[in-house]
Amino acid sequence: MYPFLRLAWQMARARRATPMGVMDTQVTHHLCLPWDLDGFMELNNGRTLTLYDLGRFTSGQRIGLLAALRRRKWGLAVAGVSVRYRRRVTMFQRIEMRTRIVGWDERFFYIVQSMWVAGECTSQALLRTAVVAKGRSVPTGDVAAELNVDTVSPDLPAWVAAWIEAEGTRPWPPEGVLPEGHVPPSI
Repeated sequence: MYPFLRLAWQMARARRATPMGVMDTQVTHHLCLPWDLDGFMELNNGRTLTLYDLGRFTSGQRIGLLAALRRRKWGLAVAGVSVRYRRRVTMFQRIEMRTRIVGWDERFFYIVQSMWVAGECTSQALLRTAVVAKGRSVPTGDVAAELNVDTVSPDLPAWVAAWIEAEGTRPWPPEGVLPEGHVPPSI
């Protein structure tokens, strides 16, 4: 189940925090709870992504994005993610999460998030996200203007640009996973 109570608690804290700039790093703290664990008694990889959600919501609150979404009746979507796992997180360990927008292109915002336990990075996620309205992505320039920031993105880090380029070569729909003779619906 989605951790709605944790989200409410984190959002209440974010509302009391000082606003921050779009490119600033949001730092939040979490605790690995028993229901976050998998069969190996470590933070479940799916729950890791859910906890990263909490970091993005609170960051969105502090940069003014959530208020803009309400004003404009926009929504949010994750369009891609790559996670690198490096260290186990076990029950009752305290997690420091860092969330930061690193830039954008015409359609997507790119967010880097990381989890830290006792000063060591346990995982890092790179996300491609979109603001959406009526089933379509809202141009990032429109979103930036709504947030009163420069509509031109800073240069993306080289590794982020390389990931974007690599993602552009991925076949869609996926090849080799449909039964022979099956034609996927067009999107």
